[in-house]
Amino acid sequence: MTGLWLLALGCALSLACSRVSASGEGPGDTPVGMSAGSAAAYSGAERGLGGSASNGGSGTSAGGSLSNAGLGTSAGASGTGDTVGSGGASGGAGAANLPRLANDTAGGVFVHLFEWRWSDVALECERFLGPKGFTAVQVSPPSEHAVLPDSEFPWWQRYQVVSYQLESRGGTRAEFVDMLARCRVAGVGIYADAVLNHTTGIASGTGSAGTQFTKYAYPRLYAQADFHSPVCQVQDADYASSAEHVQRCELLGLADLDTGSAAVQRTLAHYLSDLLQVGVRGFRLDAAKHMAPADVSQILQQVQPRADELPYYFLEVSDYGGQAVHATDYLDAGGDAELDVTEFKYGGVGDIFLARNGQSIASLSLLTEQAWALLPSTRAVTFIDNHDTQRVDAAFYQDGPAHDLATVFMLAWPYGYPSVMSSYGFDRTTSAGRDMGPPTDGDNSTHPVYEPGAFEPSCVSGPYTNATRGWICEHRARSVANMVLFRKTAAGAAVANVWTNGANQLAFSRGARGFVAINHEATTLSKSFETGLPAGTYCDVLSGDLTPQTGQVPASCSGTLVGVDASGRGNIEVGAESAVALHVAAKL
Repeated sequence: MTGLWLLALGCALSLACSRVSASGEGPGDTPVGMSAGSAAAYSGAERGLGGSASNGGSGTSAGGSLSNAGLGTSAGASGTGDTVGSGGASGGAGAANLPRLANDTAGGVFVHLFEWRWSDVALECERFLGPKGFTAVQVSPPSEHAVLPDSEFPWWQRYQVVSYQLESRGGTRAEFVDMLARCRVAGVGIYADAVLNHTTGIASGTGSAGTQFTKYAYPRLYAQADFHSPVCQVQDADYASSAEHVQRCELLGLADLDTGSAAVQRTLAHYLSDLLQVGVRGFRLDAAKHMAPADVSQILQQVQPRADELPYYFLEVSDYGGQAVHATDYLDAGGDAELDVTEFKYGGVGDIFLARNGQSIASLSLLTEQAWALLPSTRAVTFIDNHDTQRVDAAFYQDGPAHDLATVFMLAWPYGYPSVMSSYGFDRTTSAGRDMGPPTDGDNSTHPVYEPGAFEPSCVSGPYTNATRGWICEHRARSVANMVLFRKTAAGAAVANVWTNGANQLAFSRGARGFVAINHEATTLSKSFETGLPAGTYCDVLSGDLTPQTGQVPASCSGTLVGVDASGRGNIEVGAESAVALHVAAKL
């Protein structure tokens, strides 16, 4: 990784480096298969003594703007005294007439289509995500970003913002606006990754829209005075002892914006407002932990929402306990808008399915906010893995049934607002593999998920290994896609009828609306279960698909049918390393 900006940082991130060393890397190598925030969040210092041994990560990402020329700072920020390319409601034909979208966090599911091109996201909304009932898509940062040929165009180059022009590896401004409109019509919102904390870490370069820049000097956008001064670097010890350093110093050398500056706040709020006006439904606020909660609140208070639609925010704040910055510090930062915070401790569910520390899935019957010291369920975004943690040691697509069944549990258990990952194949045992960008046609391009003229995406079938390449599309597996309607149907219903064998078999109902049985063992589970469901015949939506009734044609099921008697009991067989899911919307 010669020339990589983070190489000079050595191995200050001791835990992450020790994990890299365990896979054969030298002890002096910086873990590069993650964004800067991922490495920092995964360090032992940031995880803290009270942290779970299972998960972590914090991406650093560049937010996007729909401004043609990039947003300039307000007078006094960069010295330009003007605002360039304000965009706003004028960005995108018909933006004002787009349908209003509800944001169902109580019974919804969203997917991160990591590094997908805008044209592919639009097709996926229309052909799959909308029909399956997904609430939203998290997309990769849409703004102009650094281009790093010396590092072979890694995925994390998109997480070094150069300007707020909408020209990125994901596509053009016109393609982005077209995606927003088409996904809204399909009933799917778009959450844009937005960086408010920083710009680039590299000393100089040329961005994806052709902007030439140096660190702290971004033409018609930011100058040295817009960044925290004096310059300092976040140290490992700061995570446990100094919120001020975590929030004012540079995260692994990324130029740290002075988010307490009124001028910078206006520029960032204007950027978010522009995105909303052309149809963005909400935002992932990257590296929010590295901004003071008061700064975040003041920025969001100035954001201008679309008419009759308050934006949704979820803030990336890794908090494992024993740290100076707490996830709960940010819960009131949104004002009237809906705001959640990432719950990194929930990744421990994946650890349990991987049997780490001798754990078994029977213990998940005791998962509560109190027992796990989690955020309130109504304020938490949950995930088994994300684009950072899957490059460290989280359960991910290569873990096969363990990852699939952990996802089934997440979507069936009533906690948080679940995010599911949709990846591309990479090798996490090497630095080059962890760094690798998306499938490419060469240089800084991305190979399409939908080949020209194709109706179906070019997803790679499992089983998956470190050698697998191509688009994985985890969200299209039944263990995800068919659980979206399960979660929506079961929303508001409490867990009941819990059964375990004390090891790796677990079953429970969601009141009288749904039932799931998970068998994470090597032999078949056959049992008469109390399902809690009304009497009738149900389609197991994990073994097949339900086709609803159309006119006089009755509903049908391509999978296993399960009968439930008048007492709510059903004789159910669950194959090894599989699960069964029934719900009242899949009753024949």
